Amino acid sequence: MDTPAAALRHLIEHRITAAEIAPVAALIGSDAAETSTRAAGTLMTRLLLTRFPGPGTRLLREDFGYRGTLSDGDLLTLAVEVAETLADGALRLRCAVRHAGGAAVLEGFAEVLPPATRDTGADTPFGTQPRRMLGRLLARCAGLPPVPTAVAHPCDGASLEGALLAARHGLIAPILVGPEARIRAAAAGARLDIAGFEILDTPHSHASAEQAVALVTQGRAAALMKGSLHTDELMAAALAREAGLRTERRVSHAFVMDAPLYPRLLVITDAAINIAPDLEAKADIVRNAIRLAHAMGIELPRVALLSAVETVTPKMVSTLDAAALCKMADRGQIQGGILDGPLAFDNAVSEAAARAKGIVSAVAGRADILVCPDIESGNMLAKQLAHLGGAEGAGIVLGLRAPVALTSRSDDATARLASAALLRLVAGG
Repeated sequence: MDTPAAALRHLIEHRITAAEIAPVAALIGSDAAETSTRAAGTLMTRLLLTRFPGPGTRLLREDFGYRGTLSDGDLLTLAVEVAETLADGALRLRCAVRHAGGAAVLEGFAEVLPPATRDTGADTPFGTQPRRMLGRLLARCAGLPPVPTAVAHPCDGASLEGALLAARHGLIAPILVGPEARIRAAAAGARLDIAGFEILDTPHSHASAEQAVALVTQGRAAALMKGSLHTDELMAAALAREAGLRTERRVSHAFVMDAPLYPRLLVITDAAINIAPDLEAKADIVRNAIRLAHAMGIELPRVALLSAVETVTPKMVSTLDAAALCKMADRGQIQGGILDGPLAFDNAVSEAAARAKGIVSAVAGRADILVCPDIESGNMLAKQLAHLGGAEGAGIVLGLRAPVALTSRSDDATARLASAALLRLVAGG
């Protein structure tokens, strides 16, 4: 029961699920009964970012107190009320989460900077963040013809649904490559209609990868999409020299992340392919990421070269590499973006943190691309944003003659659709 969007008080009812309680309880402690109330804080933050004040809100501070327990199926009332207007347009909000009987689960205050343009979030279901990334990518693809895409081994419902969803949105024209009987069984099990789609029968996943790559080599496909096979199977086929897909540039992976607390999309690279890239590899990783940003409509992307510190020190190779990459950009060896580094993560995404450390930079606090020093840091950063920060993500492989939509087996259909949109943009034409 929502009050009018312009009101100073906002109320919703929400029935909590075990899926919302368990991750928070597991993070804080082993006793879910004692720690489950912390899930109310997650619900409240989600309300602030998606409904009131809504999309574009910046969360400055939270001061919540917790009591009682939560259980699967509990009906909760979440209330937010404007208590005070602070400097620079910020708001101090009185927040409460209560059981249906009125007992408080959470009480406290939050300080937020509301968006400059009002968005009521009326079309945004509570429990999800605004679909900024998907909406922007699909809008960017509008009017482009579907790209012929070899879908390697779509032998489960999720990967098959992702390919068909991308086809329905006009992003790809899929060729399904895999054991035909398994593909048809997956379609029947997920109640998907695959009539009219070409199926290229193969005996197993290795053959599926090889045949999908061969379609690109033959010119029948201009992009690749991963199905239910392992990533290394598909990439081994794509990187084989006889396949002819390699270029002089190093192959790299990029996540595009939409984090609720950050005002722009973030490209995070490399988190899936290059384990410990040297300077030459990092230069290509940066070039690939800049090309991706251009395809997404970011004309002059800001590239933050991450390290643990923001000063150059011989004891940390990542700081030396960052300094060298910046000089390469100064000399025109890397073009199309603005580079700065080394930058610690907080300085890359927070203007306040950069000011506190006296960093004067066109990139600090406003990065579009985060270049990680190695695969461990990149992979952990992307997954932390997704699983603890509520970020949406999409993944793509760059640097080959054809882009590869590289999704995780745990990705939902929306993430697969966003990856297909990236695929369409990078494929050009």
